[in-house]
Amino acid sequence: MSEKIPNVAALLEETKTIFRNHFNEEPLQFVYAPGRVNLIGEHTDYNGGFVMPMALPLITIIVGKKNNGSKSYVYTSASTVDTSQEAILDMEHITDKSTGPKWSLYVRGVIANYIGTAPAFKAVIHSTVPIGGGLASSAALEVAVYYFLDEIGEPSKATVVNRALACQQAEHEYAGVPCGIMDQFVSFMGKTRQALLIDCQKMTVDYIPLTDPRIVVLITNSNVKHELTGGEYSTRRKQCEEAAQLLKRVSLREATTHDLDYLKSINANEEVIKRAKHVISENRRTKEGAEMLKQGNYMGFGRLMAESHNSLRDDYNVSCSELDDLVELAMEVEGVLGSRMTGAGFGGCTVTLLFSNAVEKVMDNIRRKYKGVPTFYICEPSEGAAKLCDCRI
Repeated sequence: MSEKIPNVAALLEETKTIFRNHFNEEPLQFVYAPGRVNLIGEHTDYNGGFVMPMALPLITIIVGKKNNGSKSYVYTSASTVDTSQEAILDMEHITDKSTGPKWSLYVRGVIANYIGTAPAFKAVIHSTVPIGGGLASSAALEVAVYYFLDEIGEPSKATVVNRALACQQAEHEYAGVPCGIMDQFVSFMGKTRQALLIDCQKMTVDYIPLTDPRIVVLITNSNVKHELTGGEYSTRRKQCEEAAQLLKRVSLREATTHDLDYLKSINANEEVIKRAKHVISENRRTKEGAEMLKQGNYMGFGRLMAESHNSLRDDYNVSCSELDDLVELAMEVEGVLGSRMTGAGFGGCTVTLLFSNAVEKVMDNIRRKYKGVPTFYICEPSEGAAKLCDCRI
């Protein structure tokens, strides 16, 4: 069986109960923001390229209210976080990164980059997005915090694009992760039963229907944790920037396969060439994949997913043995269309597109043969961040 994804209403009630127990008062505002899975288009967003994620029913909820004075009190239900589950933030010195638990830096960063005036507050954070699983748990938190600040104060008049950029900046400045824009975009702008083709240079979105009832998106968590603040992620980004500079391009978005021949001709570093090769080919796959999904060509899209994984493994070198095993085990089963690692890599999850009648067979095959303990989620494309009503739904 796959993991049961909690009903939003039930999750809201849980979060409100935690708030009551912790603060001994009633919360007044309720918001959520989803995690995401990327169907194709990996490590292309910070290269100005194309990505195709979908928002998940795995969400981060924040409930709370304004607080008098200049102090904000934030409690997370996540028992796996570092040091403390509570953070006290001085709103008058919000840019001070030296105090509080590490997870609170995401909250602090959003407040610091909020477009408007953020009042002090009390809040509880409760999430079903796996931490460190490559499903954008950090972006779900950032976007939920931004949406919460809009609810408790004067809503900012910023566009959704500028809100997403503010959340991205929070991750850059306060978490030390030079991420692209994909995660924050889809967390704000997800739609039910639709993937998003995001042009990360133009900051535009094209919605791609995923409505065939025969087709299922299966996420498999390897339960191998990755840490994006390590050197690997930053190194990949710098290698891409080096390739673009050698090609005299603003980014690898404009690069073509002919440019790879040029890089070879000038004896560019082999790893730099491989990184550029992945980004160039992945942008092509993502654009082709969007057209295939529009046409209902799921076999073709699955083939592109397999090509994407091979490129991430061989040219971008961000896969790992556990992810490779999960992809191979999924592909052994009849009815699987395609499978690939998803997210930044070095652990985390795979995403598999398959026919619904193959789901149980895939999970059984992985459980029997995978050397770790996997977790499965069957997901449909879901809505982006929103306000929740205080009612029994």
